[in-house]
Amino acid sequence: MANYAIGDVQGCFLELKGLLDLINFDPSHDKLWFVGDLINRGPDSLRTIEFIYEIKDSCHIVLGNHDMHFLAIADGLRKPFKKDTLNELLESKKLNQYKKWLKGQSLLYYEDIQCQKGNKTYLMSHAGIPPHWSWQETLEAADEIKEALNDENLYRGYLENIYGNLPNKSHPDLNRTERMRLNTNYLTRMRFCKIDGELELETKGISSIEPEGFKAWFKHPLKIERENLHLIFGHWAALGGKTDNEKITAIDTGCVWGYKLSAYRLEDSKVFSYDRITK
Repeated sequence: MANYAIGDVQGCFLELKGLLDLINFDPSHDKLWFVGDLINRGPDSLRTIEFIYEIKDSCHIVLGNHDMHFLAIADGLRKPFKKDTLNELLESKKLNQYKKWLKGQSLLYYEDIQCQKGNKTYLMSHAGIPPHWSWQETLEAADEIKEALNDENLYRGYLENIYGNLPNKSHPDLNRTERMRLNTNYLTRMRFCKIDGELELETKGISSIEPEGFKAWFKHPLKIERENLHLIFGHWAALGGKTDNEKITAIDTGCVWGYKLSAYRLEDSKVFSYDRITK
């Protein structure tokens, strides 16, 4: 049995299948950790969802910003963008089934894994973990969002109010809506921030080109850090899978942008990649 963290698929179905063939994935023994952004921008969002849904018992999934965007569009809470590639999925006869399934996912997943060099706790989110969050604060933020996604009385209000760059910093006076918008941005959109968690959400380039006063979140000392904790995230294709931190793995290698889809085997840290198919 092996565990593989898979980078942002974004509807690149053929590349996903090619990558799984490369690693000899066996759904009866292996587990896939999908780091979010399963769909959108790539050519095959529907086939991607159909396939992952079929093997869902062999998958751990966290939601990314594109997955949340899809849920909001599907319930008429947001208009699609010109570059979206969600039409076939939105027109699927199984749309409600797929919506319900995605709503049941979290923005965070963690598990203890026995690795070649000993036991590690792997913690996965789409964008990362802000530097000022403790372990308990991280779990509480993710649990509050998952509760909202799965409560019919909270779901629409939550998705209607998560968009926007403000507030960009934690404060005791934030109301529930503001807090959940901020926490959703931390877990699904974050790249650059200050050590106190103040976000800068406009800059999307490589980590070395930092907006003034900000750093890539993983370059700060993290409150959540502990000896056997290893973080996995996607979202930031411009990193090319590099963080220069052996305990923090970036696994989005820009397949939808013409590069490659990658898998990180948790047990031995080996990376497997499959090039984008060009037609």
